[in-house]
Amino acid sequence: MRKLSYATLLLMLLTWLPTVAQQKVSSLKPKQISPDLFGIFFEDLSYAADGGLYAELIQNRSFEYSPADNRDWHSLTAWKYQTDGFGYGTISVETTAPVHSNNPHYVVLNVEEEGQKGVGLENSGFDGIPVKAGKGYRFSVFLNVMSANPLPIAVALVDDKGKELGSSTFTATGHGWKKYTEQININFDDDDARLVMLVKSKGKVGIDMVSLFPTETFKHHENGMRADLAQVIADLKPKFMRFPGGCLTHGDGVANIYRWKNTIGPVEQRTDQRNIWNYHQSMGLGFFEYFQFCEDIHAKPVPVLAAGVSCQNSGGTWRIGSTGQKGIPMDEMKAYVQDVLDLIEYANGSVNSTWGSKRAAAGHPAPFNLEYLGIGNEDKITGLFEDRFRMIYDAVHKAHPEIKIIGTVGPSPNGEDFDKGWKLANQLNVGIVDEHYYEKPQWFLKNTARYNNYDRQRSKVYIGEYASWGNKLFNALCEAVYMTNLERNGDVVRMASYAPLIARIGHTSWNPDLIYFNGTRVFPTVNYYVQQQFAANSGSEYLPDVITLKGDQATKDTTVGVSCVRDKATGDIILKIANAGNNAVSGVAQLGKIGAFPGSAMLTTISGDMQAENTANNPDAVLPKSTAISLQKNWSFTVPAYSFSVLRIKVSRVK
Repeated sequence: MRKLSYATLLLMLLTWLPTVAQQKVSSLKPKQISPDLFGIFFEDLSYAADGGLYAELIQNRSFEYSPADNRDWHSLTAWKYQTDGFGYGTISVETTAPVHSNNPHYVVLNVEEEGQKGVGLENSGFDGIPVKAGKGYRFSVFLNVMSANPLPIAVALVDDKGKELGSSTFTATGHGWKKYTEQININFDDDDARLVMLVKSKGKVGIDMVSLFPTETFKHHENGMRADLAQVIADLKPKFMRFPGGCLTHGDGVANIYRWKNTIGPVEQRTDQRNIWNYHQSMGLGFFEYFQFCEDIHAKPVPVLAAGVSCQNSGGTWRIGSTGQKGIPMDEMKAYVQDVLDLIEYANGSVNSTWGSKRAAAGHPAPFNLEYLGIGNEDKITGLFEDRFRMIYDAVHKAHPEIKIIGTVGPSPNGEDFDKGWKLANQLNVGIVDEHYYEKPQWFLKNTARYNNYDRQRSKVYIGEYASWGNKLFNALCEAVYMTNLERNGDVVRMASYAPLIARIGHTSWNPDLIYFNGTRVFPTVNYYVQQQFAANSGSEYLPDVITLKGDQATKDTTVGVSCVRDKATGDIILKIANAGNNAVSGVAQLGKIGAFPGSAMLTTISGDMQAENTANNPDAVLPKSTAISLQKNWSFTVPAYSFSVLRIKVSRVK
């Protein structure tokens, strides 16, 4: 027998070890789970877009506010006619010759005497305009000089006493609308600044699309996102993002249905719209920006379009079984279905296609790789809905069989619409259906077996909106217990997203939310940190029978949830133990089953008083804490009451 060298033996051993790991993992009979399990849902409510994620600092920048948005609003809401310094003139809102017909309102300023400072406009932003010393802000405006002479213009950011924080000057010339852009550099911090634009000589001028952006937006996009808020969202590591909303999508009546084509192209040509949540959408954050943001945070885009009907709660009838649902007239449905098909072309079409060329013209010649498309949201399953949904579904499925269509089964986890929605999905063989539920935290503990017996041969499930009623640690832990069971059923639950995502403090339309913010700060909830741990530590395989809880009662106690998954991309094994009960829980993880493992690993824990809550006044009440711990073949553990623990183990990678 030939004698083998030490090097040869070492090479054989290294080759053999992954095989052993493969065999040991295989002995666990791993279950494949969705690669897109945990993501986010963005809806423009609670000032999530304008005044929120969209970085525009001017409120009502194009003078399109009206009492239809809010009974107390008008074209000059958030604006003040500025005549300090003994100047005077007249101001009016007109629509005769706008920058674009989609943006009809503009201001005409006639300066009869400029006085010592000039005459103009002041904007208060969204609860003030926050600015930072040493930072730059990009100002732009469309002006139409209607008088004979050029007009000197001064633009400044000032504090509440009129002190100048930074300024710039330029000259507006010639008839017709022209866009002017200036950078304002700030010398002092202020959380409550105002933008002032003054005409410094006699004359008449049209004013529209007054805009102010920080130069440092997220990923430095010109029409971009608020950097700090976007980064907190990105830090969730979501696998997908659903947008632009739920109820927002199908709107308050047919005329208010969200039309994606109104949200693309130059911002001055987009069509503003009343928000179903009783404020205004500038559409500056439109479908191009949504797709781009998804790309920036490495999340798959999941746009949702109305199923040809408006919200059943239209007209203010916000109750289960409301009858405000209206349908797009059938003679208009062919055009609406084409709009849906055009969206797919806009996202995925070549630069030579009609709508792909518009995407390219916006600065993105490469496709956005759209994979999912939602049709409908929490709709009442009526004949009106079914007829229109079938038309859209059949057309999309025929033209784009590669697109995974997501249907809807109403607003609740059970009931008439739920049953009818599932019946329709089964008839059409819809690939995925969207279930929603907002419930008490105890509901999540009592329903941890919800998906155990779902038929694996029918539609997969997207839990598009779910949350327990509250942002306390107990709420987040009940959600964590529930989420361990989503992992266990990750073969039938394809996606899940907590909702709503973000809310501006002082303007919340719905509670609870995952992230709160004001003009200067962002406040992640405890629920946020739980969601973050699941998304950042997701797996591609569920490994059963690795974790065993001690004691018969512990295994039956629905206040405890455990999960073990493997991430194929890294080879890591991730254990999750959620305890929403008032007693510590002990158990054993049989790490020997997963193959070769290191002597230590990182343990991250979220724990505290069950009533603890992260707020603006106490934003760090509960935070994840990580520490390195030693591991053994049979790792014994005890997790405290009201805690969530995540153990990530670096294992020899299995090919």
